[in-house]
Amino acid sequence: MEAIGHEGNGERPLLSFQVITDTHVTADPQHAHNRNLERALRDIAENAADSCGIMHVGDVTDHGFPEEYEELKRIWRQYGDRLPDARFATGNHDIALGIWEARLGRFLEATGMAGPYHDHRIEGHLFLFLGTEKGLELYCSLSEEQLRWLDAKLGEEAASGRPAFVFLHQPLKDTVAGSRESQGWHGVEQDEELRGVLARHPHAIVFTGHTHWELEAPYAFYDGESRLPAMFNAASVGYLWTDDDEHKDGSQGYYVEVYPDRVRVRGRDFERGTWIEAALFEVRLGERAP
Repeated sequence: MEAIGHEGNGERPLLSFQVITDTHVTADPQHAHNRNLERALRDIAENAADSCGIMHVGDVTDHGFPEEYEELKRIWRQYGDRLPDARFATGNHDIALGIWEARLGRFLEATGMAGPYHDHRIEGHLFLFLGTEKGLELYCSLSEEQLRWLDAKLGEEAASGRPAFVFLHQPLKDTVAGSRESQGWHGVEQDEELRGVLARHPHAIVFTGHTHWELEAPYAFYDGESRLPAMFNAASVGYLWTDDDEHKDGSQGYYVEVYPDRVRVRGRDFERGTWIEAALFEVRLGERAP
């Protein structure tokens, strides 16, 4: 992995997509979170005509209330067919409080997803979305069945030579920004088990949310330390957090481009409509040993 600060040589990617997370939509159309989502979607509509999708890594809403999902739909409708299809992972704010099954059902109805975890084949590439199977307040709980499913899906894709993209709201401990215990990390109850699965599949590229850590902070990217796949903290569209343990107004996410030999990940400041120079990366494919 290396940081890059140029626009490339004009080569067209095989596919491109955006990664956003932690939109925290409320019932108030004028709330800062809602306005930030409007800005992010406008940015994508205006700058990503060839995108194959928006990948949302959870905390779609602030409380999982029906009126929040209605506001989400209203915001999305503003851009109509100018936006690519969206896929969603669950976040703790979407499903943690109240009756778990009812809240999950509300999330699935609003987003059109098939279940707490699901996969998609997009332009020949595999996209895997993981999600909690318990209504925990902050953590995520993955069943043995989900972990076996992940292992099998990644295993089937290994021989293709293509990267497989994995989306999970909570990061693994001590990986990306905001995932240290000293930073208030709340992650996956099955952290070690998930590490074991991912360690077998270096062709995976993982995007997480939950921490809100700004992309200018260290460890927006985690290189896996030759033990795990590449991982990215996707910041937040709703609001940001800093290494000084402070709230920060702002709205950020990623534009991703996939080439035959590399994956280019570019941090975007949706509030300003600019690239984040400290968050420009390339993952070279085929160079990571299992």
